[in-house]
Amino acid sequence: MDKVSTIAGRAIPLGLKNVDTDVIIPAHWLKTVSREGLGKGAFETIRQAPGNPFDVEDFAGAPILIAGDNFGCGSSREHAAWAMLDLGIRAVIAPSFSDIYSGNAFKNGILTVVLPPEQVDRLLEVAKDHPITVDLETQTVTTPFQDRFEFEVDPFRKHCLLEGLDEIGLTLESVGAIENHERKRAADLPWLDAPQRRDAA
Repeated sequence: MDKVSTIAGRAIPLGLKNVDTDVIIPAHWLKTVSREGLGKGAFETIRQAPGNPFDVEDFAGAPILIAGDNFGCGSSREHAAWAMLDLGIRAVIAPSFSDIYSGNAFKNGILTVVLPPEQVDRLLEVAKDHPITVDLETQTVTTPFQDRFEFEVDPFRKHCLLEGLDEIGLTLESVGAIENHERKRAADLPWLDAPQRRDAA
């Protein structure tokens, strides 16, 4: 998992409420188990509408998405996080998120930022023409106009995102303790490692 620290650039001003995971990645894209290529299907139905923010050239490759309340509701498909990553999105700002989506986003290196509705509205306005910066280290969202909005983040999630640690990476952080345990177990309970013999019936 890539490390997440400062995410800066244009932000897609989506602003819609109750964007569910079927909108993020429609069901017919779920036939694959690969994470690659799903960005083509991300927000497919929204992108079919003329004038949608995903088709604005200024937002091409934008690493931030600004949404409305209850982002990521609906089914628990992890493909939603995969599709957004493939689209280039590394942070989502909204007044609230579905718990399951927030968990999937975190496990895949996407930072979910919860801000009050009035601050999200301000960012939606700024994002139309200007970049935004999300700083995980200082837990702030800033704009070129001296806006500075602080957000909360779980300390464990912050550590994992800053260090780029997924569940495998977390386990490998304890490789020394695991190896010590295995050596002690082998010394204390050697019979566990003895070849098993099956007598013929």
